[in-house]
Amino acid sequence: MENRAEEAVSRFMRGYNCAQAVSSVFAGDTGVPEEVIFRAATGFGGGVGHTGGACGAASGAVLVIGLSFGSTGPDEKEAKDLTYALTREFITRFAQRFGTVSCTELLGCDLSTDEGLARAREQNLTRTLCPRYVRGAVEILEEVLASVTSGRPTMR
Repeated sequence: MENRAEEAVSRFMRGYNCAQAVSSVFAGDTGVPEEVIFRAATGFGGGVGHTGGACGAASGAVLVIGLSFGSTGPDEKEAKDLTYALTREFITRFAQRFGTVSCTELLGCDLSTDEGLARAREQNLTRTLCPRYVRGAVEILEEVLASVTSGRPTMR
């Protein structure tokens, strides 16, 4: 893919949620079909199901880290440790760039309330603010993954 960050923003603007847009552009790297990633990421949009929790773009990136390096059982301590370390690194960088990973704080309104959701829609916040977070999540994720995957043919 020529420019994953731009493709993710394009997908977001076409109607995929933020988590789907970020995670799906890494489908080829994870070896997981796009359709599966779209389904798995659906509930993370809107700060995890419109609860205003963790930004969906950030959650989509964490999903990619898990699909790429995560453990498949309790005995895979190294995989779990690597996944946690990469996730911490991603979250730290995202928060440094944007000030927080909270959807509510990023948007300046709480999507878990009717008032907050109405305000977000009224002011078109997801279309004006979220593309920046989608783009940033992909860029940061690429940097974090590059530190681990350089020299490796595939992630998993």
